Amino acid sequence: MSIRRIEELDVKGRKVFCRLDLNVPLTEDRRVADDTRIQAALPTLEALLERGAKVIAASHLGRPKGKFEESLKMEPVGVRLAELLNRDVICTDDSVGDGVKKVVSDMRDGQIVLLENLRFHPEEKKNDPDHAKRLAELCEIYVNDAFGAAHRAHASTEGLPRLVQERAAGE
Repeated sequence: MSIRRIEELDVKGRKVFCRLDLNVPLTEDRRVADDTRIQAALPTLEALLERGAKVIAASHLGRPKGKFEESLKMEPVGVRLAELLNRDVICTDDSVGDGVKKVVSDMRDGQIVLLENLRFHPEEKKNDPDHAKRLAELCEIYVNDAFGAAHRAHASTEGLPRLVQERAAGE
């Protein structure tokens, strides 16, 4: 089986779910302490954004054990990502649901949305098929750039890609 690359995809104007590994350490005042993993995701994100994709960035942060934890919200990651990309990053307050669907449906070409911590839902780690379906409803294309988490059979790394016709590896 050959692995498709993002250059092979027609992404202009299309919603691309980009599974990233943005699990970075935060300081006590909730700033990114080390942005190495965010920097590593930039080539994939920039390639998609420059080609007019509507990028839905998703990651986990820490180990919230399937429940909301204020200290593990993705907002500080979104702030740093916006600085590095030199563009606005819209952070959602969840990773699934009607509010997220609305934000995604309102996206413009070349815009990026960062979903809330995927692991706030216990269904993520359980690879729940209904949860994977809710994630898949957000996108047309799946790109895996979370190579550090790709071996895990979670909804965003295993269940979701099975439900999306077009898939590729990130940069």
